[in-house]
Amino acid sequence: MMKQIIKVFAVVVMVAGVIMEGTEGRKGKIAGSLEYSAISCRAHSASILDFGGVGDGVTLNTQAFRSAVDHLSQFQSDGGAQLFVPAGKWLTGSFNLTSHFTLYLHQDAVILASQEINRWAVIDPLPSYGHGRDAAGGRYISLIFGTNLTDVVITGENGTVDGQGLVWWQQFKKKKLKYTRPYLLEIMHSDNIQISNLTFLNSPSWNLHPVYSSNIIIQGITILAPITSPNTDGINPDSCTNTRIEDTYIVSGDDCIAVKSGWDEYGINYGMPTKHLIIRRLTCISPYSAAIALGSEMSGGIQDVRADDITAIQTESAVRIKTGVGRGGYVKDIFVKNMKLHTMKWVFWITGNYGSHADTHFDPNALPEIKGINYRDIVAENVTMAARLEGISGDPFTGICIYNATIGLSKKPKKYQWTCSDVEGVTGAVVPSPCALLPPTQVDEKFGMCDFPSDSLAIDSVELQKCSFEMNYF
Repeated sequence: MMKQIIKVFAVVVMVAGVIMEGTEGRKGKIAGSLEYSAISCRAHSASILDFGGVGDGVTLNTQAFRSAVDHLSQFQSDGGAQLFVPAGKWLTGSFNLTSHFTLYLHQDAVILASQEINRWAVIDPLPSYGHGRDAAGGRYISLIFGTNLTDVVITGENGTVDGQGLVWWQQFKKKKLKYTRPYLLEIMHSDNIQISNLTFLNSPSWNLHPVYSSNIIIQGITILAPITSPNTDGINPDSCTNTRIEDTYIVSGDDCIAVKSGWDEYGINYGMPTKHLIIRRLTCISPYSAAIALGSEMSGGIQDVRADDITAIQTESAVRIKTGVGRGGYVKDIFVKNMKLHTMKWVFWITGNYGSHADTHFDPNALPEIKGINYRDIVAENVTMAARLEGISGDPFTGICIYNATIGLSKKPKKYQWTCSDVEGVTGAVVPSPCALLPPTQVDEKFGMCDFPSDSLAIDSVELQKCSFEMNYF
């Protein structure tokens, strides 16, 4: 199965390369109209060509992107503006976004990240982390970056953002980087954000990182990275409120979606949880990580996560909770249903002994609260082990509920299908039979079991508008 996955991924990359090669050097007049769906439409538009952009894959366009955004920022209070990126390969370093702004990529547009590491600016660590994730100092700024913004749309006709991460992975593995690797897209301290209908390739590290932000829609995204690439998480909502992630396809070297809220004492002090998160219609391939991870950086708290219609293939675990002594914080009110899983090491995995501390100053008395973890309606095939559930001695993880889960085993399964310690909960209609710490219970037909919330979150009521603009560029 692994060989098949690798072959499929290689074919995807080869096809992407052929498509990109066909767009190189494409010139001529671009005319007509484009329609798309967005949280806001714009009154003004321009093309990267208007600012001297050259899409030949060689010319550096950093200044063109920066000039374009700077020019279009004048329309923030006049209906906003959109920047059109036509077909071509647009090599660039990092650039910032602005408010009331849309970045729109043509279907044959490829934004290529510069591989010249010395051209990347270094910024401070996130305050809720205290340190960079790769190194104790600062971090390289993300390719596409924005902070203190409102009403931002990054979308297109499935255009591509390619991080060209190989040089970063090599330097990271050789321990030659002084700072933490950049992400492809990071939005900080912002509100009303949409990221949709794009493909993200080969990020140096995490792909999409909304942090300290609210009212976020991530929709119709494809994320691809080699399954052995280090820390190429797909989507990492971090200390965010009201986030909707849907219709995404992710092949990754790390967790497909990792929910976070700060690291040890820094996250505890910052105190900004991730809450009211919807994840639906996710397809994930990640042989060494989880389809959805909660943590390990969860010190600001994670609450009210609703995941529905999750497909994971050749993935280490389905939903994994990662925490440990010194993390503090909480993970509670987690609801997962309708998971279809094939070829897994574990279906259920909760880790209370996760290490990886920011520094030696963490509080050993800061224990996490893990409670109200609900799973139901799960079908899994070719599984090595059903569950590995490890709480913390003196700090049991409580309120674990699993209902209607059928787990088919691999040809060489583990002898003991469930290992449980320092956990409490109940189960119903689960095969194979769970451990004694999760005893079967009678299902109340009236009240149900491990039920998904019936109310709707505010982000689910946000409807996209139909937008259009005329193109007339050379």
